[in-house]
Amino acid sequence: MAAAMGLERKAKVAEVALRCAVCALAALAAALVGTGSQTRTFFSLEKKARFTDMKALVLLVAAHGAAAVYSLLQLARCAAAAAWKGGSNGGAAVVAWSVFSCDQAVAYALMAATAAALQSSVVGKRGQPELQWMPVCGLYGAFCRRVGEGLAAAVAAGLAAVLLAAVSAFNLFRLYGGGGGGRKSSAGAVSGNGANTW
Repeated sequence: MAAAMGLERKAKVAEVALRCAVCALAALAAALVGTGSQTRTFFSLEKKARFTDMKALVLLVAAHGAAAVYSLLQLARCAAAAAWKGGSNGGAAVVAWSVFSCDQAVAYALMAATAAALQSSVVGKRGQPELQWMPVCGLYGAFCRRVGEGLAAAVAAGLAAVLLAAVSAFNLFRLYGGGGGGRKSSAGAVSGNGANTW
């Protein structure tokens, strides 16, 4: 019993730490990419490079901004759950399923947005000679460096989100794990190791 409580406490600490990391890194990525810009003058014409010029970067900023807000809300939920220890535990499975599903969706969204932005950024950095697309980072070096910093934060946020999804999966499936004698599940079947079966 003490070992199970220790494992549960470690899982909660890991969840809070990872949520803080996702929140901070996603906000940093969105801020770096979203505020980066550079203006160049070509033959008396000014051209400003912004993240809105590349739709993959718009997706990156939107996804990471939403992930930061979601992580902040989940941190508030964790704080409220820690402060309110009493009451029934009847809705634990519903909350765990909801958190698990949302964490999975956030991890997928962050990784997809980051992959799309990385691919587009490689084209911006190296160009595509076969299609006669010139590399633009030679012209907008400061902007490209800023986006590169944002992409580094985005990759870290995505990896933290994947780890967080694993922790939320653990938090969910431990509710169905062992813990004593057979217990009757919602379907009426009895599980020998104490786990609910569907």
